[in-house]
Amino acid sequence: MKKVVIIFGLLSGAVSSAMMFLTLPFEAEISSRSGELIGYSAIFLSFLLVFFGIRSYRENIGGTITFGRATAVGLLITVISCVLYVASWEIIYFTMMPDFVDKYSAREIGEMRATGATEAAIAAKKKEMDQLKVTLDNPLLNVAMTFIEPFPVGLIVTLVSAAILRKRRPTPAPAMAQG
Repeated sequence: MKKVVIIFGLLSGAVSSAMMFLTLPFEAEISSRSGELIGYSAIFLSFLLVFFGIRSYRENIGGTITFGRATAVGLLITVISCVLYVASWEIIYFTMMPDFVDKYSAREIGEMRATGATEAAIAAKKKEMDQLKVTLDNPLLNVAMTFIEPFPVGLIVTLVSAAILRKRRPTPAPAMAQG
């Protein structure tokens, strides 16, 4: 199990990390909503490797797997992938985009002004963004917040994959009484 989990976890994490780094040059042109759509699509695509990892493990152990074992394999792949995702974001946030929250805040407030939001709503958004900056500037809180971004997607993919891929050994038919 260890080999399959590590290989597929690293592949999944590499896909999500690569997508994060590849979209970085376009950060200024991507709206917040489009960024979320692109980000979660990339996360979902990377977690398709959970399905293939569970299937590979099942085939390596003789073609059968229980829902519980499949879930364990999928969750381990998900955790490895999430760790790589978090590491990538930490590098990007603290070295390449230390002004991320400032730009994000300006974009959000600009969108609010364009749609005619009240000054009270804009002030509340500014306060929310100031708190987000304080939170993200704390590396431990940043890690925790970043980890919970992809993990629910991986959990759902794991549970669906485990349900689809579970395959039990056929039980032998009971012996017929001779009489």
